[in-house]
Amino acid sequence: MAKELSIFVDESGDRSGKARYYLLTLVFHNQADSIAEAVTGYEAKLARADLPNIPFHSEPLMNGHKDYEFLDIEQRKVMLAYFSSFVRKLPVSYVTFVYRRSQFEDPARLMERMGRDISSAMVEHLGFFQSFDDVKVYYDNGQDIVKQALDRSVGKVLSKGVVRRRKTSMTGYRLEQVADYLCTIELALVKYEAKENGETYNKFFGGIGSFKRNWLKQARSKRI
Repeated sequence: MAKELSIFVDESGDRSGKARYYLLTLVFHNQADSIAEAVTGYEAKLARADLPNIPFHSEPLMNGHKDYEFLDIEQRKVMLAYFSSFVRKLPVSYVTFVYRRSQFEDPARLMERMGRDISSAMVEHLGFFQSFDDVKVYYDNGQDIVKQALDRSVGKVLSKGVVRRRKTSMTGYRLEQVADYLCTIELALVKYEAKENGETYNKFFGGIGSFKRNWLKQARSKRI
């Protein structure tokens, strides 16, 4: 039976370039490793707590927007904690690349750098990636510079024809939501260390010490 690797992608940073930082997270999952039990357990916890089973999306969760606007902050804290616990149980690994927007003249330069970084990470772990017969990249094509970086890097490092890009959505794939969560944790670290964390991060994660001991330590245990 062919071994299949799925790569789920999420980014943090707006198209207009106003965001100070740009982060790109890739989550890797061997399709032979089922996540069904972990998903069932996570959804059961939500049901027992009378919380909605909606696609996890960290920005509106933390700010009380969109699907989360009718939930109070304590409910949203619980949902974040439950999702964190869910991630901890998953057979996945990830890598995140962090960029400061001021270091790039234009989006094209940022795209080129992202492509090089993805390629370098894959070459560093080439044995892992080459152990799979099929590698599929799941990205909703939300930002063109990410799509181009993925095209140039994954396709370049791995054999032609191995990679098939697929659109996805937050509703369709829990692992895309995991990429969103891990991207948020890595952005929080950047903000804490730059003393730009603000009150929202403090409410959900505590101070920098608490954040590093708990949230960051749990996430980093999944790094490739």
